[in-house]
Amino acid sequence: MAYYPIFIDIENRPCLVVGAGDVGSRKVLSLLDCGARVTVVSPCITDRLRSLLLQGKVAVQQRAYREPDLDGMFLVIGATDDEEVNRRISDDAKRRGILCNIVDRPELCEFILPSIVKRGELIIAISTSGKSPAFAKRLRKELEKQFGEEYAEFLRLMGAIRKKLLRTAHDPETHKHLFNRLIDEGLLNMVRQRDNDGINAVLFLVLGEGFDVDALLEHEESS
Repeated sequence: MAYYPIFIDIENRPCLVVGAGDVGSRKVLSLLDCGARVTVVSPCITDRLRSLLLQGKVAVQQRAYREPDLDGMFLVIGATDDEEVNRRISDDAKRRGILCNIVDRPELCEFILPSIVKRGELIIAISTSGKSPAFAKRLRKELEKQFGEEYAEFLRLMGAIRKKLLRTAHDPETHKHLFNRLIDEGLLNMVRQRDNDGINAVLFLVLGEGFDVDALLEHEESS
């Protein structure tokens, strides 16, 4: 199997999770983190999901799965411990053309979920194409040590610079060499060291007047 790596925008899209144990709960939280509208179907639910239900963050049908649960869904994740139910979810989703993931059963999936390292807007996805989830987890832990929180701050700054530049010229290719220079001048390391004076010096050197790190980040937070 050769998987096509892709990032999907699921904000405000209806997504279904069948099964509400510890694994199902984690899948629900990851979907919510990406802005999905989540429905859970399960005879039993965890305290964590019950809390999300009371907060109005998820919809819950506390019963066994039925095929009409797929009506209008963008994707479905099957996280039950019942092999027959999982296979039925997969078959029903395929007939309807709905993206489907069955936890730990790649042969029943339209897509598989990689191991993730997330630092703000930086997302690093690691996949072994279902061959060794344990190795993917090991790689994730190694990358978490390598990529610290400074990468999140660095990308916030770069995003703020990009927005400001795009207000003057709308072709991103026009600014490509500027971003390469910012990287080459060691901007990331200055962010890591919280060297705002050094950052401002690099911004002036590469971009000229009107670029201040504090003002840029403040504007990014308010926009």
